[in-house]
Amino acid sequence: MASPWLQTGAPRQRNHLRSPTFPLYHSSRKKPRRWPLALRFIKGAIHANVAVPVFLHLAFAALVCYLDMIKKGHIGLPSSTIPSLSIVVGLMLVFRNQTSYDRFWQGNQHLTTIVTCIRNLTRAFLVCSYSGKVPPSESERADTERSTRILLALVFAAKNHLRAEWGAALPLLLPRTEVERRRRESTSMARPEYSELLPAGTRGYEEQGLGLLLQLSVQIESYIKRGHDRGWFNAPQSSQMNVQLNTLVSAYGSMETIHLTPLPVSLLIHMKQVLALFGCVLPFALVEEMGWWTILMVGFVTFTLYGIEAIGAQLEDPFGYDRNDIKVDAIVEDLRVETSVLLEEWRRNGPMFANQK
Repeated sequence: MASPWLQTGAPRQRNHLRSPTFPLYHSSRKKPRRWPLALRFIKGAIHANVAVPVFLHLAFAALVCYLDMIKKGHIGLPSSTIPSLSIVVGLMLVFRNQTSYDRFWQGNQHLTTIVTCIRNLTRAFLVCSYSGKVPPSESERADTERSTRILLALVFAAKNHLRAEWGAALPLLLPRTEVERRRRESTSMARPEYSELLPAGTRGYEEQGLGLLLQLSVQIESYIKRGHDRGWFNAPQSSQMNVQLNTLVSAYGSMETIHLTPLPVSLLIHMKQVLALFGCVLPFALVEEMGWWTILMVGFVTFTLYGIEAIGAQLEDPFGYDRNDIKVDAIVEDLRVETSVLLEEWRRNGPMFANQK
């Protein structure tokens, strides 16, 4: 039954026992409940990533303090050496995180572009896929529904390819060689979600080097051409739909570039080396003035620096499963729900599609 908010003239009553009907309430991307203060700093944090290097630097700082006590303060360095080194470390960390966050932001933008293009094409397919003079036949309506489902399969194809999710889930205890063999022999179309989206008997060509998304985009363009030949879409409409499809494929290519182009290994190695050297020099510059408090100060500094570097490492490939990655699964699920609702309304000639007889 339609929401009271959508019925003409229906009063907007406030009933606290009724489920809210405002937009995005049922979205899987809605803001989660706030965690308790003690857990808010742990959920999604990078403590585990930096625990080992920070602990090693604390141990080294303790050793320096012990040696300084034995040698009676003759192993310290001038504290003026720290500012010059910190400038170098700061510049490298800024470049590292700025580059990683740019990849995260661009990946989010490209994924939004794909979702927007699919929404636009879905709306156009369902609204315009008939002639006002000649109602669509059952086979033509089936063609429209099939093409709309293929359109939704595009975003699943993009997600699965970026995450290398081939076939069914593999057991955890398989040998590495067996895992690699099964991945090589698997295809995207073995995923269960495609059984509801693609026509029965659809054959993939991934073993020959053709990506599933590009294969499905060919079928979408074929539908646009059929719609133009049937008189459903005029020339400007079909041209605009092709522009949307080209934009979708282009955004997918940009996401693929982000995923397949990591930061240079030399930069990552040098970053680790600079952080390690800075953390090793730091206790020598502080021990004369701070004594055993040097251990605590080294812990604070190294935790901060290694934490910034760890955040950059997580954002470098934003399409994974980390909590700080893009919520790809939630975005895809929202799109699937939207498309399912539109298809159901279109099938029964609901209020949105009442003019399609």
